[in-house]
Amino acid sequence: MTEPVKVYPAKPQKVFFFGTCLVDLFFPDAGMAGIQLLEREGIEVLFPQAQTCCGQPAYTSGYHDDARAVAAAQLPLFDEPWPIVVPSGSCAGMMRQHYPALFQDTPQQALANEVAARVWELTDFLLNVCHIKLRDQGEPVTVAMHTSCSARREMGIAAVGPALLGQLDKVTLVEQVRAEECCGFGGTFAVRHPEISGAMVNEKVSSLVDTGARAFVTTDCGCLMNIDGHAEKEQQPLRGQHILSFLWQRTQGGPGGQDREDREVTP
Repeated sequence: MTEPVKVYPAKPQKVFFFGTCLVDLFFPDAGMAGIQLLEREGIEVLFPQAQTCCGQPAYTSGYHDDARAVAAAQLPLFDEPWPIVVPSGSCAGMMRQHYPALFQDTPQQALANEVAARVWELTDFLLNVCHIKLRDQGEPVTVAMHTSCSARREMGIAAVGPALLGQLDKVTLVEQVRAEECCGFGGTFAVRHPEISGAMVNEKVSSLVDTGARAFVTTDCGCLMNIDGHAEKEQQPLRGQHILSFLWQRTQGGPGGQDREDREVTP
């Protein structure tokens, strides 16, 4: 479902930030890190206070009328022509790829299509629209990475996370076997099929542990919650973090992670 040709916009003055439910409820640091990275790139971040859910849980469970009602409440919030950035491949995939079909032949069809065309996953936006340049200020560390199914297949951004991590000269990225396999979360899938989901996340945790890394990053909070929770339950020496939080922590300071003194003396 990835677009055959991805045409990135020019770097804008402003963006809308769609925070997602899991960022709001469980990982607010990931949302704040995303906003801070954008602001450091000179972009004003607009956060519509009335935003709620993108509608994905109902949509993937087959309740399209309910999903449409939830999604319809989001559409008028982005009333200026700025890009809409989302710190989740899953929610971004729902909005960009599924809103047009969800609202087909409805009064909101044109608006849904217009909104969908402005949606970008945030790490993709930072790399390919902002052309962010990162300077590592952390200690040497080895990490693994998990890219969610939606980020990989719907948004086509499997290469983005490794490219951003590759800019950090003190970070060693190790690849897990079968990196493209699902962690078993899938939103309500984990609730409806707990045995299957549990077996999948157990295999994912084992693959990450086998890399030798004791830390992993991911672009999606659902995967983070699932993998990190299972690793903790099984007392595995592995802990996870959203990639936005990881990038911000390692590059705090001015543009590209430089501190103020560096910026003043660097031509």
